Amino acid sequence: MLAYSVIGAKNLDNLCKFYDNLLGTIGGKQLMGLDRIKFYGSEDGGSMLAICNPADGNAQSCGNGQMIAIPGGSTEGVDALYKKALELGATDLEAPSQPLPFFYGGYVRDPDGNKIGFVHLTPA
Repeated sequence: MLAYSVIGAKNLDNLCKFYDNLLGTIGGKQLMGLDRIKFYGSEDGGSMLAICNPADGNAQSCGNGQMIAIPGGSTEGVDALYKKALELGATDLEAPSQPLPFFYGGYVRDPDGNKIGFVHLTPA
């Protein structure tokens, strides 16, 4: 349904290092990029995550209520992504838990303050 989602960067090179390492954990990698924007995804297609310097030249800021969610594939996968993000300099927001029978997830902010959810969904 989605082609890609975009988040802004304060320091594109540093944020790319974070996502290179984090998304590499689940087979993601930088697929293409220009000077101000980089696209991450997997070779098998699907939606992508783009990281960019804002087009208007103004400073990056994080939107309240905005978040990207990255599938972990399992509860163990969610735990591994959450742990890896913290190792890479993310800020803890909420440790992984299962608040609903069909939802397991944890939350961090990347080094530039963008909110990331790591999730595993199962049939209700």
